[in-house]
Amino acid sequence: MNDISATALPRRALLKTGLGVGAALALPGAAATRAFAQASPVSPRDRAILDVARREVERNGATLWQRDIAGIADFGVHSSVPRFHFANLENGTVRSFRVAHGKGSDPDHDGMLDQFSNVEGSNATSRGAYITYEWYVGKYGTSIRLGGLDPTNDNALRRYIVMHSAWYAEASHVEEWGRLGRSDGCFAMAPDDFNEALWHLSGGRLLFADRLNFG
Repeated sequence: MNDISATALPRRALLKTGLGVGAALALPGAAATRAFAQASPVSPRDRAILDVARREVERNGATLWQRDIAGIADFGVHSSVPRFHFANLENGTVRSFRVAHGKGSDPDHDGMLDQFSNVEGSNATSRGAYITYEWYVGKYGTSIRLGGLDPTNDNALRRYIVMHSAWYAEASHVEEWGRLGRSDGCFAMAPDDFNEALWHLSGGRLLFADRLNFG
């Protein structure tokens, strides 16, 4: 969904003013590291995810405030599959959850992303690298503001593309319909899963989205 309670600011202004630094500093980094230490051993798929995360963090490192954990959204696989990956670059672990894509990216609602768009009003998901700003409380509850770092997603703030929780991203929706519901272009996760993003991804970290086909 596309709700932001505050006026969206240009990315340069956000970076200059350090919007959300206070919220970022409040995040318990040590707790995040301990939580990730419980993850499974690294598989070939996870190594590929970590490689993409390292590449994109390095490419955008001068813009990011924190480089320890990156979110990698693989829209090359079906929405019923856990395809949003939290890649911990400090201890080399990956944790994966479901995420919804935009209705404009999946007009036939079959659970597969057919197209990306950066156009306002498209209700589509955009590909590319994002920086996560601060979290805020809006119409859809607690959400994470995003700034697009590539020409393919640099309208993210103007389009109000954020991360938020949604009932249609619950496992029960997959059980009933075989797929997740669709957002208006935002990264929507089940409420419990979205808490992972609040703890591990907000506050100046990288989110990267593309068709990656990790499986």
